[in-house]
Amino acid sequence: QVQFVESGGGLVQPGGSLRLSCTISKTIKSISDGPMAWYRQAPGKQREWVATVYIFGSADYGESVKGRFIIARDNLANTLSLQMNFLKPEDSAVYYCNDPNNPTNWGQGTQVTVSS
Repeated sequence: QVQFVESGGGLVQPGGSLRLSCTISKTIKSISDGPMAWYRQAPGKQREWVATVYIFGSADYGESVKGRFIIARDNLANTLSLQMNFLKPEDSAVYYCNDPNNPTNWGQGTQVTVSS
């Protein structure tokens, strides 16, 4: 069973930045095996895809975060990150990482709150 542990969330003012991290149990899954993604879920809304990073480092982003967020992978450390800049109140959500090819065994996520 893959374990995803997200961290780095918190309270930040609009326009601020946060960096999220995701640690994956390497004994179960090596991050270098395939793409990895970030998702988020705001209260009362469905979980939505945020960004995906592919094996060789290229990435795709949702329209609402394009140009503000940067997803990256560290294959040696088996971790995933999400640098979030110019944060907006509508970015407030619980953020999760997962394998986009088989998004199961969700972790607890990390709460991001953007508010003045």
